[in-house]
Amino acid sequence: MKQDKSKTQAPPQQAAPAGIAPLANIAVAERAISRALGRGLHQPGLVVMHGPSGYGKSMSAAWVTARNRAYYVQASDFWTKKAMLKDICRALGLQFKPGDTVDEMAKMVVAQLEQSGRPLILDEFDYVVDKNLVEAVRSLYEGSKAAILIIGEEALPQKLKKWERFHGRILDWYPAQPASVEDARELARLYCPHVAVSDCLLEKLVDKARGSVRRISTNLETVQEEALGMGWEEVDLTKWGNRPIHTGEPPRRV
Repeated sequence: MKQDKSKTQAPPQQAAPAGIAPLANIAVAERAISRALGRGLHQPGLVVMHGPSGYGKSMSAAWVTARNRAYYVQASDFWTKKAMLKDICRALGLQFKPGDTVDEMAKMVVAQLEQSGRPLILDEFDYVVDKNLVEAVRSLYEGSKAAILIIGEEALPQKLKKWERFHGRILDWYPAQPASVEDARELARLYCPHVAVSDCLLEKLVDKARGSVRRISTNLETVQEEALGMGWEEVDLTKWGNRPIHTGEPPRRV
């Protein structure tokens, strides 16, 4: 008889990884994984976090992986069913032989997920959809009843509608949030630690980056480099002047 996963204790939390700013989307990812781990007996265990590229979803995944002793796997454009299972086996610490079949590796993965009670995080899940591997992931879930956090781009919920049996097993959806000024302050501590950045400049960076954590981080590194070169200990919007701010848009032709 299979273990009653609803009574399985959540893995003990670990310290958050260094070098990661505590952004709002980390809280979103934490809520998602906690929802899956704490679900009721008859509730499904798949949860989805989705949002535009650059919103810090993978950073959030790194945080919840460390905090919840989760298994983390990043999907790839090169995945086949066997390549996917090999990568999952590696993440789970499982040894496989060159001659192992897809079915043998799948059974190893299912057994480890079921026995460990640890959640699985599948990042870049759009590749799983594009490679028609969704049903393979569903089979891993059905066999193990593991808590699985799926992370993908903003269109992922619409993409998954095609896979009715998988879609019906999703417990909840968690949209990633655009970066705020509060997030930018946290990023400034990480990427611009030697220069004080005013809120008015942070607001400008957030606006120009259109909520992208990645672009805000890039701009903050540029701000620090420029400020140190100019001998500034602090910088505001007036001092920054008309210096460029990276927006992600390609340069215009002149």
